[in-house]
Amino acid sequence: MGFRQAAVLAPVCFFLGVLFICFNVDHKILWTELTDDVVADGFQFYTTFFNAPPAIKALLHGMMGVGLIGLVSKLHNWDESAIFFDGSSLVTFVFAIAVYLTVIIPTLPETRNDQIEALRVLSAGNIIIIMCFGLVLVLQAGQEYSRRQEAKALSRLEEERKKKADTALSDKKDQ
Repeated sequence: MGFRQAAVLAPVCFFLGVLFICFNVDHKILWTELTDDVVADGFQFYTTFFNAPPAIKALLHGMMGVGLIGLVSKLHNWDESAIFFDGSSLVTFVFAIAVYLTVIIPTLPETRNDQIEALRVLSAGNIIIIMCFGLVLVLQAGQEYSRRQEAKALSRLEEERKKKADTALSDKKDQ
């Protein structure tokens, strides 16, 4: 694994960690009975996130940039592996950022029912982003697996070629 691969995996794993923390609140909002306590917990949690110091927000946005730069730099090779795996990862990463910008960044509406609905949409957006980042991890793992399988196949072909050449050479010596 090289620097470019690490520049992709580190931000993805970082965001998955952050989103799994959010999942403690999100799963209650999406899949349990929506009581006043659950709604209050959700508002408190996301208000704390929203009011985080600028350094935390800068870290989150910087990690997004590192991930994008890592994927674009991996795509720079422009071979079949890069086109399929890194291109798909880049599209998925950009989709996750688009969900973040369109769903998570906007502030919550003012009426109580609209706030609850916005909280549900925010939680669903987090789940979508988790799936996107999970797909990026699967694609990156698939790329590494295919590279290793290709290297094994090439080494087997090289061994067979050497054996044939040695056999042909020994046959000529015997004649």
